[in-house]
Amino acid sequence: METGVPHRPVLYQEIIQYLAPFSPGRYLDCTAGAGGHSKGILEASAPDGQLVALDLDPDAVALARATLAPFGSRAIVKHASYTESAQVLAEIGWQKVDGIVLDLGVSSMQLDQAERGFSFQQNGPLDMRFDPTRGPSAADLVNNLDEKALADLIWRYGEERYSRKIARAIVQARPLQTTQELATVVRSAIGRTSERQDPATRTFQALRIAVNDELKNIQEALPQLIELLESNARLAVISFHSLEDRIVKQIFQRESKDCICPPEQPICTCGHHASIKIITPHPVVPQEEEKALNPRSRSAKLRVAQKL
Repeated sequence: METGVPHRPVLYQEIIQYLAPFSPGRYLDCTAGAGGHSKGILEASAPDGQLVALDLDPDAVALARATLAPFGSRAIVKHASYTESAQVLAEIGWQKVDGIVLDLGVSSMQLDQAERGFSFQQNGPLDMRFDPTRGPSAADLVNNLDEKALADLIWRYGEERYSRKIARAIVQARPLQTTQELATVVRSAIGRTSERQDPATRTFQALRIAVNDELKNIQEALPQLIELLESNARLAVISFHSLEDRIVKQIFQRESKDCICPPEQPICTCGHHASIKIITPHPVVPQEEEKALNPRSRSAKLRVAQKL
């Protein structure tokens, strides 16, 4: 959010280009945010294209509804996780869609709201839940996990080489209730480094992923989303760190093959059939102009697959 107005979402033009929305197509935005991608898809699929937009964040749902209100009945906004996509579509009578976008990033509005606890740039409660009404918060994990479990979490989801030192420091400093308290403990545990990014970055990433069960959700949802596509329809996924991108890449590769038996096995017994073809052999990244305008887009990677 800048001056109270959400900026254009990451890789906006690329999403519209790869999905190529048409009228009267049906589309699914799995992570609506402020409704930027949804708005572009509805504009490009005028006059009769329809779209369902989902978000787990109640604040995002309200924003998306306001953004998409001018499209009337062409836009349906639901408070739901992308893991519930098939159920939501079934409830409104849709079987398949002509395009899906899944933006896995934390939105600017979430980062900029101190009370959400996603960012260490300003002080707020240690929350980090996309939906503040569901599940344990970051504070629950930080204050209740034992040292080994905390170190494992920071290593697994943050790829943080100082995870043990950080976990030890957190346990010694508990209880921790705010983002700045945690950031201070992490920075002290690591000390000076040559890296440009804040030393607390990877620990905050790890906690956010764990709190929202992000990697498990991606693994479970992608095959279901592929199943929801019409023939020749496309699924576009934007990821923001290597753990997410690796999962997307591996699932796309697996689902684009007729056989997934081990290479050394002489005869195929898996019975697997390719369901997609990969449209982007290498991930699409933002142009320099976009990165300059929106530094948070720098790590974004877009992968696109098309249903066979």
